[in-house]
Amino acid sequence: MSETVLLVGGGGREHAIARAVAPDCDLYACASNRNPGIADLAAEVRSIDETDADAVVDFATDVDATLAVIGPESALAAGVADALDAAGVYAFGPGAEAARIETDKAYQRRFMRENDVPGCPDFETFEDTEAACEYIDDYDGHLAVKPAGLTGGKGVRVTGDQVTKAEAKEYLRASDYDRVVLEERLVGEEFTVQAFVANGSVRVTPAVQDHKRAYEGDEGPNTGGMGSYSDADPTLPFMDATDYEAAVDVLTATVDALPEYKGVLYGQFMLTADGVRVVEFNARFGDPEAMNTLPVMETPFLDVLTAARDGDALPDLEFSSRATVCKYAVPAGYPTDPESGARIDVDEDSVARAAAEHGTDAGDALLFYASVDAREDGLYTTTSRAFAVVGVDGTIGDAEAIADAALDAAGDGLRVREDIGKPALVQRRIDHVERLRE
Repeated sequence: MSETVLLVGGGGREHAIARAVAPDCDLYACASNRNPGIADLAAEVRSIDETDADAVVDFATDVDATLAVIGPESALAAGVADALDAAGVYAFGPGAEAARIETDKAYQRRFMRENDVPGCPDFETFEDTEAACEYIDDYDGHLAVKPAGLTGGKGVRVTGDQVTKAEAKEYLRASDYDRVVLEERLVGEEFTVQAFVANGSVRVTPAVQDHKRAYEGDEGPNTGGMGSYSDADPTLPFMDATDYEAAVDVLTATVDALPEYKGVLYGQFMLTADGVRVVEFNARFGDPEAMNTLPVMETPFLDVLTAARDGDALPDLEFSSRATVCKYAVPAGYPTDPESGARIDVDEDSVARAAAEHGTDAGDALLFYASVDAREDGLYTTTSRAFAVVGVDGTIGDAEAIADAALDAAGDGLRVREDIGKPALVQRRIDHVERLRE
């Protein structure tokens, strides 16, 4: 029987999911924006707010969906997975309560402490802003200041790095968050390991390193992610198999304490002088990390979804031995003062040619649309990331060369962080970890 899959969400992450499942199913999608890449793959794309659970369920019922995949965290927090499950449509994504592992950072840290999940930093939670400010003054060291709720990856401020202690207090007082988490600043190299989870199975994917800072050399404010890379094996150049297994142990311990969890569990880790520590968990694919992981996964994603729904053990995952480099094109001024409404021309043919002209026989070049406004007369920028290109090849260097060539598709009015995946930046990561371990 052919499966009918409903995809919720319209960003680059969801375009990667659509590309992974579309060859094996009848695909439908809904989102608040019209992603042209998803529209090319789906039988229908309906304009629905991702957090409108009733409307999503109505669409799932209309198309007789047999499965659903939920992309954005906002939909999970709104209980869309719960509503779909209640309507008899299996949703690959946690219910709102389980999604608190991402959506409530205070809960996340208490959960780790109460369940002895390894890698938890020292932390305290506050509901009173002035009490939090006093803690910042009294703390002997630097802190990560985190609003407890969702902030799209842009709400964290780190003393001793992004802000002074005085600026951190000013940030809290100006923001007036209901709850805040203050935790020890972790120094090291960040990396992500994502896992498919259902029926007690935990199936991990290769490590990825995202680049949050807006500008070359890790300068500027945090963003939703300017790009990322993965290597041809599960590790990254600055880490070893022991580091990777430590991250997997954290994910396994988390699922052991959340036996009903289903969907993607994303662990953001910091490789420090004291080993692997947890920066945060997310309850869905990362964006851009999904665009590194899914293109090299040889196991059909639909097989994961059907096994999860049917109560079976998830299949063992196989990945091609290729590296990936993802780079986002963003509107001018992003993220602090992004310019929206600019018409852009994306040359898809130039992306396709990049692999042939700049890669090896194993090379590939992929284009993933994200936050663009598709109108009758063309594509227009919004205030968020426009699209990503991904180079895939045998080494990070070769993959980066493909991605760099494919960025000819960016056109005018868009900006790219060029240094992601470049040999010099990767070597800086390696040198940094070597210094920490000394």
